[in-house]
Amino acid sequence: MGVVNATPDSFSDGGRFLDPTRAVEAALRMVSEGADIIDIGGESTRPGAVTVAEDEEIARVVPVIRGLRAASNTPISADTRKTAVARAALETGAEIVNDVGAAQADPAMRELLRTTGAGYVCMHMQGTPATMQVEPRYDDVVASVDAFFEERLASLADAGVPVEQVVLDPGIGFGKTPGQNLALLRHLGDFERHGRPCAVGVSRKAFLGHFLGGEVMERLPGSLSCALWAVRHGTSIIRTHDVAATVKALRMQALLEGSIP
Repeated sequence: MGVVNATPDSFSDGGRFLDPTRAVEAALRMVSEGADIIDIGGESTRPGAVTVAEDEEIARVVPVIRGLRAASNTPISADTRKTAVARAALETGAEIVNDVGAAQADPAMRELLRTTGAGYVCMHMQGTPATMQVEPRYDDVVASVDAFFEERLASLADAGVPVEQVVLDPGIGFGKTPGQNLALLRHLGDFERHGRPCAVGVSRKAFLGHFLGGEVMERLPGSLSCALWAVRHGTSIIRTHDVAATVKALRMQALLEGSIP
């Protein structure tokens, strides 16, 4: 899953793709590099980020989705917590909603999913982007995220959303300390009991800098190590800013394991 942020303030590429033409070009480059899905967002969810108005978020993402859909059949994911934005994205050509709010920030999201049949990435986050990194605390982060998945799947099912639409994301970096992020990565296999695919986003995140040093653009080695680990432990979707490097690393791992000829 290649990431295109049509935002002025995302932690990794904020401002680079505010122009829809540049955003579409970046997305098509990722497709050529091997991305299976393009994730387009119009609101930064970095630590400390403030909420963007619905109209502004729609104005950022819809032209990008429209342009990409006109040029490619690659599945498109809309990275949003807001039902109105998700609806506009789906009507424009997106097929997936990637929701860091897990239909808690906007419960109407469940009805949209039920009526459209869109794919849904349900992510765990403690608090909101503005507050999530203010002393995150858990008795047991793995057990907490596991219980969260169980509750969210039940809530979605109660709203008539088939479980087959749902992908689970433990939310690396969203309301977790560096040590808690490591614990979740070490225990990714625990979430297989829910019977749903798992998505993981570690690309360029701050916890990598905590352990390895380096600024945002110097975190590729740690990002690749975590991506390889995640796939070996059952993860189906890797969300990344560095598509070419990630695809090549995963292909080499598959060759070594003999899972591809």
